[in-house]
Amino acid sequence: MTQSMSREPETPHAHPNSNQASTTFTTGNASGAASDQIRPSGAMRHSEAQKPTHDTNSDKATSAFIRRTLCSHDVLLGNGEKGRNTPRPIEDVLPPLTSSNAVDLQLYAIISVIIKEFVQTWYSKITPDHIFINEVIQTIAHCTRALEQRLRKIDLEALVLDEIPGLLEDHLTAFRLARSQASHHGILIPDPRTVYHTLNPHPALSPVPTDAVPASSVEQRENESAWRQLLVQGVLAVLLPTEDLANGCLRSLVAEIFAEMIIGNGISGKACEGWLLWEGITRIAEVLQHSTTADDLQSDDLTPDQSLSRLERFGLLSTPAEGEGHGVSTALSTSDRQATNPRLTVSGLFWAVVQYAFLAYTVMRAMIVGIATSSSLPGRSTTGASVQSPDEGDRQPQQPSATQPKRLGPLPSQRPIVRMRLWACASKLIELDLRMPWLSGLISAMHWGALFGPGRVGDTDGVLDRFLSHTMRMHVFNPALLPILLRTIRATLFPNNALAPPRQVPTAEEAKNIKRRCAATLLDLLPGKVAAALFNCTDSMVQLQQVEEILDCLDDPYLNKHFIFSIVELIILRLVPELGERGIHELIEERLG
Repeated sequence: MTQSMSREPETPHAHPNSNQASTTFTTGNASGAASDQIRPSGAMRHSEAQKPTHDTNSDKATSAFIRRTLCSHDVLLGNGEKGRNTPRPIEDVLPPLTSSNAVDLQLYAIISVIIKEFVQTWYSKITPDHIFINEVIQTIAHCTRALEQRLRKIDLEALVLDEIPGLLEDHLTAFRLARSQASHHGILIPDPRTVYHTLNPHPALSPVPTDAVPASSVEQRENESAWRQLLVQGVLAVLLPTEDLANGCLRSLVAEIFAEMIIGNGISGKACEGWLLWEGITRIAEVLQHSTTADDLQSDDLTPDQSLSRLERFGLLSTPAEGEGHGVSTALSTSDRQATNPRLTVSGLFWAVVQYAFLAYTVMRAMIVGIATSSSLPGRSTTGASVQSPDEGDRQPQQPSATQPKRLGPLPSQRPIVRMRLWACASKLIELDLRMPWLSGLISAMHWGALFGPGRVGDTDGVLDRFLSHTMRMHVFNPALLPILLRTIRATLFPNNALAPPRQVPTAEEAKNIKRRCAATLLDLLPGKVAAALFNCTDSMVQLQQVEEILDCLDDPYLNKHFIFSIVELIILRLVPELGERGIHELIEERLG
């Protein structure tokens, strides 16, 4: 890692290649052909040498950016960076934020962008010293270390698989009921926002902003700003050191950074927009699609018709002129040929049976092996609620708070995974009880059998429960995925380690195209027969329209704020349970005596 921090020696290596190419070009006519070959190769080597310098997401470029922003004046801890041939690692220069150096690198990159864009722009005009910025860094480091210790005590399985899906299920219920009520009653209840806010109220989003009452929008924005300040001030009242908590100027600056710049501009201003959520879902679906199709592309059984994605068939991707109209028409012509050729139909049926039989055998073998070996896995009651790795298994689950808000629901205490609300939320999202009631009933019967049937394999610490818990810890809650997630968030929010230019809000037609692309990408994850059975239709365009109707729940940014603000409150309340027991003034008075 020490070698990856020296960025300057890269540029001189590119010049000899270009000089050599130009010298060879002037040696004479006899070497003209050779010179024509050397010049492109020299230019290629020059571009390859310069390519890493433009990769701002690499660890080397990230370390250099952190040094330029936070360590340029050589003030922190008197480390003596100046005059050294090999710079010291970042973890030896800056205070640790967490117990992982890889996570610290990505967090310091985000902090560097925030300090460069929002603090140094005005602080450097007042004084050239970095003492105040160092104080801010020390304060943030203290808070992140305290948050990490609290994060280890949270039941991540219950938070991600039960509580957050429960909030999404409530959002879907309120949204669909509000839309149906507004469409049925018409003039009596013209605005679905009013119905939704009545079913799922939030103090920061009151009153409902309407065009008929312009003052309602101003009042709602003021309430939202006050909510953000109270939320951040409450967290700082618990996490800040006592001497920093007594410093009103420092506390106000840190609160302003988190309340307005992160929560206000990032979460409330951008993350609640429907088109941005659709783009995020599209990127996740594309990653999943790429990972699932990587193995399929290795086989030679794919035909040109099968290699076409639904994006191409729906006309959402640009194709050559001669290939226009090839998507759906080719699929229809293929089905027509299969219908008119009985021999091909029998052959296709035979290979389909073989394929499904092999798939069923593979799934059954994986389930049997997994369940058989799950008896040797540690129980969830012994691994604790905050399992970060298989060897951290001596923590007890967090006990529910008796004074927490009722709208967030009680804190679960080691509920079995098959009983968590993730499954009910997925069923409600695709409306499984309406589309395929027989399948919904079958799954309910299997669910009851796993919980209360012979062996109770799905109950807490049961065979199935241990297997699912172990799978989630290895593939979902793996700490190695956190640096990748932080790097992706930084590249999205701050491209090239700077504030992205304000994106122009898409028009209604552009937002509609974004939603259609998201629906096509999600539909592409489903096999054709599964999609036809789920939507009870073989027409791809009708299936696409039904997926778009499911995505309508993210259309209104005001309604999305109810859902996202609830998630923010839930996470903060689990990290800082003191806020559910006492007020902010009580916490500050207790800390300051």
